[in-house]
Amino acid sequence: MHTDHQAARASRAEDARVVGVVGVAHALSHFSQLLLAPLFPWLKEAFALSYAELGLLMTIFFVVSGIGQSLAGFVVDRIGALPVMLGSIALFALAALVLAGSNGYLMLGVGALLAGLGNAAFHPVDYSILNARISHARIGHAYAAHGVSGNLGWAAAPVFLVTIAQFAGWRAAFVGAALVALTVLALVWWHRDALETPRHVHEAGAASQEGALDFLRLPAVWLGFAFFCAFAFALGGVQSFAPEAARLLHGVPLDAVAWCLTAYMLASAGGTVLGGFIAGDPERAERVIAACFGAAALLGLSLAWLPWPGIAVPFVFAAMGVAAGLANPSRDMLIRRATPPGATGRVYGVVYSGLDLGMSTSPLLFGMLMDAHSPTLVFVGIAAAQALLILGAFRTGRATRIRSVAAEAA
Repeated sequence: MHTDHQAARASRAEDARVVGVVGVAHALSHFSQLLLAPLFPWLKEAFALSYAELGLLMTIFFVVSGIGQSLAGFVVDRIGALPVMLGSIALFALAALVLAGSNGYLMLGVGALLAGLGNAAFHPVDYSILNARISHARIGHAYAAHGVSGNLGWAAAPVFLVTIAQFAGWRAAFVGAALVALTVLALVWWHRDALETPRHVHEAGAASQEGALDFLRLPAVWLGFAFFCAFAFALGGVQSFAPEAARLLHGVPLDAVAWCLTAYMLASAGGTVLGGFIAGDPERAERVIAACFGAAALLGLSLAWLPWPGIAVPFVFAAMGVAAGLANPSRDMLIRRATPPGATGRVYGVVYSGLDLGMSTSPLLFGMLMDAHSPTLVFVGIAAAQALLILGAFRTGRATRIRSVAAEAA
């Protein structure tokens, strides 16, 4: 019995190490998604750009990321997660240095493209590692920790970049981001033995009776893709122009605008921790998602139509973040139920490319609304996308159950 207890402790410790290293890399991925948006005021002034032109930079990032993510899943299934993760982090560092040296809009676009290419592989990489290395009893908590780490990366980016930009300029902020990426690269290399996916994961995919693309016939995969597209559209609105829209609508003090996004992300991280306990029962995933995003949509509409005092607005962002965060582990559990054996990288690559599609269209469209002096519609659009998530969750869950019943009958 003593030996069994020691083995259980060793298993927990190894799970914790895997989750920790993957979490740090995931935090960097989300940090890098906000390389540009927090520095929009400086870039707008330095290069005389419109809101739509600024939004287009994020569109470039997420279009490249979305296309790359669909392909990255196949690469991860074939060669393993670790080399892809190392290459992605190196691309983040290079992108930040290119952005730091930008002398015009073209170089900003190249930096956004490189950062998007680096971001492309993270979800197939991360979920391949977690699904292969984490014990079944702790997978829900692993998903929660993974979601929290991403939110912490989003929360850290505005404070980190804006603080450096205020004191040393926007170029120094990008250099600082490159140093962060290089530090994470060293950490991942140090713990590389914890991130090797077992060889049989890839062999299972190759030996499957289904063809490499057969998973694309599953309705749950495409419903999951659409779900993540709507999720990202709402999130892209929050990240890109919602804080500025709140400033215009509610008179949020300028020094508190960045804290709107940070409050959302930190609160979302806290909600995700709690959501990890709720996600233990995969059969109620749809109900959890519906309740949480219903609350988030109502809060978004309140920012559009209620006269919130400016100082209270960051707290409304925080409440919206908690609601969204609670749903995150249940969202991941829903997709896990839809994943056939041996196709983890491919399914997560395709499904999570919906994130990039939503994020690529969102900043450009919301930027056009801001240029049209319609900040109210920014929050209406965010709330509408969150409401669509309720329908999407139930449709995805139903398709997954139909596939499970058909598989059992066969």
